[in-house]
Amino acid sequence: MGRIFITGSADGLGLLAAKSLIEKGHQVVAHARDENRKLDITGKLKGADGIVTGDLSNIEETKELAQQLNSLGKFDAVIHNAGVYNAAPEQIFKVNTLAPYILTSLMQRPKRLIYLSSDMHTHADASIGFSRNGFDHVTYSDSKFYVLLLSLAVSRKWKDVYSNTVDPGWVPTKMGGSSAPGDLAKGYETQVWLAASNDEKAKVTGRYFYHQKERSYKKEANNFSLQNQFLDACNEISGIPFPAEQFPPPTSQGWM
Repeated sequence: MGRIFITGSADGLGLLAAKSLIEKGHQVVAHARDENRKLDITGKLKGADGIVTGDLSNIEETKELAQQLNSLGKFDAVIHNAGVYNAAPEQIFKVNTLAPYILTSLMQRPKRLIYLSSDMHTHADASIGFSRNGFDHVTYSDSKFYVLLLSLAVSRKWKDVYSNTVDPGWVPTKMGGSSAPGDLAKGYETQVWLAASNDEKAKVTGRYFYHQKERSYKKEANNFSLQNQFLDACNEISGIPFPAEQFPPPTSQGWM
C-alpha cells in the first residue's frame, strides 16, 4: 500500500479522495489551511496517517509545509487538489499554481504526481501573464492552464515520475456549488486511480484525464519554450529553481 499526500483535503474532492484511499488501505496524510480547518478534518476523516497545516496562499508557509512533509519521509504519490475560484487574482495564482510548483520543487520526489486542472483552462490566455510585479491579470482559467504547463514540464523533465493532469468536472462541492451537474464520485475517482492503481492505463505520464479517460487539452501547453518560461517565472517569484533531472543527486553508493 502507498503513502499519499493530498493538498486541500479538509472538504470537497480532496476529502473524498482521502477517504477513498484510506478505505483501500493506503496511508494518507491530509492537509488543511490552518488549525481550525485541521479540527474539521479530524472530525471528518478517520484513519488518516497525519494532518499537516499550511496556507498555500502564503509563499513562506508553503515552503515550510514542504519541509514538514519531507520530515515525514517520502510519499509514493501527491495529489495537488487544493484550489480557489471566487478569490482575488493573487490568491488564485498562489493557491492554484504557485503552491503546486513550490511543493513539487521542494518535496522529495514521489513516483506519481496528480495535478487538478479544469476544462476552463481552454479559455486561458496562452502566455505567461504574471511576474514578480503583479498577478492582476491572472484568471481562474489561466491558473488551471499554468498547472497543466507544470504537469507537462514535470513529465518531460523527470522521466522517473508519472505526472498527469485531471479535470474533475463541474461537481457539487463548496467550490462548484450545489447546482453543479457533474457526478461527485467521478470527480475524485480519477485522482484515486492515478495515485494508487496498478492498472497499466494509470501508469502513464504527460496525459490529461477526465473520468479515467484521456482527453485532449489546449495544444499551446505542449510548447516547451512556454513551459520553460513558466518555470522561470515561478522561480523568480518564489526564489525556488525547478530541480534538475536528478534530485537528490546520486552518489557512487546510491541515493544520498
